[in-house]
Amino acid sequence: MDNQLDALTTIFTEFYYWVTIPMMFLIHVGFCMYEVGASRRRNHMHTLMKNSMIIPLVTITFFFFGWWLYWALPNGPFITGGIEWEAAAANSLVSENMGTHLDDRITGVFWAAFLLFSWTAASIVSGSVIERINSAAFWVLAVVIGSFAWIIDASWGWHYDGWMVKLLGYHDAYASGVIHAIAGGFALGVLAVLGPRLGKFAADGTPREILPHNPWMVCLGLFVIYTGFWGFYVACNVPIISTEEIDGQIIGLSFTATNIYLGPTTLSAITFNFLMSLSGGMLMAFMVSKGNAFWTYSGGLAGIIAASAGNDLYHPLQSMIIGGIGAAVAYKMHFWVERRFKIDDAVGAVAVHGYAGFAGLVICGFVLWGYPASPYEGFATINPLGQFLGAIIMFGVLGFLPGWIVAKILHSFGVLRIPREIELLGLDFEDQREEDRARAEVRAAKEGLLGG
Repeated sequence: MDNQLDALTTIFTEFYYWVTIPMMFLIHVGFCMYEVGASRRRNHMHTLMKNSMIIPLVTITFFFFGWWLYWALPNGPFITGGIEWEAAAANSLVSENMGTHLDDRITGVFWAAFLLFSWTAASIVSGSVIERINSAAFWVLAVVIGSFAWIIDASWGWHYDGWMVKLLGYHDAYASGVIHAIAGGFALGVLAVLGPRLGKFAADGTPREILPHNPWMVCLGLFVIYTGFWGFYVACNVPIISTEEIDGQIIGLSFTATNIYLGPTTLSAITFNFLMSLSGGMLMAFMVSKGNAFWTYSGGLAGIIAASAGNDLYHPLQSMIIGGIGAAVAYKMHFWVERRFKIDDAVGAVAVHGYAGFAGLVICGFVLWGYPASPYEGFATINPLGQFLGAIIMFGVLGFLPGWIVAKILHSFGVLRIPREIELLGLDFEDQREEDRARAEVRAAKEGLLGG
């Protein structure tokens, strides 16, 4: 650190990202509460363990290779350039920055903020597949999206030098597509192979409603997710930047906060827009669902997600309207896809994250048409075509296709879905039966020893 101002900037940035990490941890707590509230009693522990094991599995794989991918692939590769070997090497498993390195106070907390985004992407998929997926199969899927698919789309569409930002004018400040659309598309790909829960559809194909076992737990879980989303939004900003620190390539004067693309924004701006998009989503969901509590709470989340692409630049009234549109799209699309394609999305995750995120990206292209996608000179401006193509890439190319392909492979080995008889009894019953069998074997061994 060259001077006291640099020291203050570094320490503040370190603490800034460190605070976002426990805040975003609440998203994972909320997803656990949400999923166990939506699942039936006989599947509660399986649901919790399935989601909880995301933490160690994705953390370790993200440390080994996920973080490297973000820095290695902003050019595609081979779209605007090759693999960024030098930048990636500084963030690789063997780099001194990825450890207890006292001269680098930022890499660890920045890595952890992105890691919590990885957990979020995997948890979104987790809710959609409850009560029928094999835990080991889900954990493979969680690693694929958490440490591979989503971080590639972040490198393409979130990295300040990403090829989608450069060529398409892609703008997604708070991850309508980069996390939510991709996770929704990935979940849809898995569900297309996994199939519905037993009893979800009548013999004539009519969908039956499987009500949440514990509605108040669903409500509390979603409110905890809302709370964690404050940390999510804050972590998508860079706290202090100046033109001198990035070789004068940023247009304008020094400023005290930027979005993920290093363009100026403020926490005040996103506070207005976060709350207005949440409110617009809840109100619209309440109206279109005729007061259904589950969809009213979910609609608030859909509203935030839909407006997130441009919430650094929207007026608060625009955020409110876009949030309402996103909630309506999520609700209508959920039931249309369910009826038309017999997709059983247990918690509406594909709708709330995928369809709302996709719609939010497209809307952003029209509302912010002509605005700079990035402060760097020569980059494309925000436009409807670029945002639509970006939405296709996020939801379809990096979301649906990997989810469908990996699910197909797991299905071909017979490990994707639990057996019918276990699904009827409940996954917790099967776990308990295994524990009882193990205890009986231990008891028999002890009795044999004593008898001998």
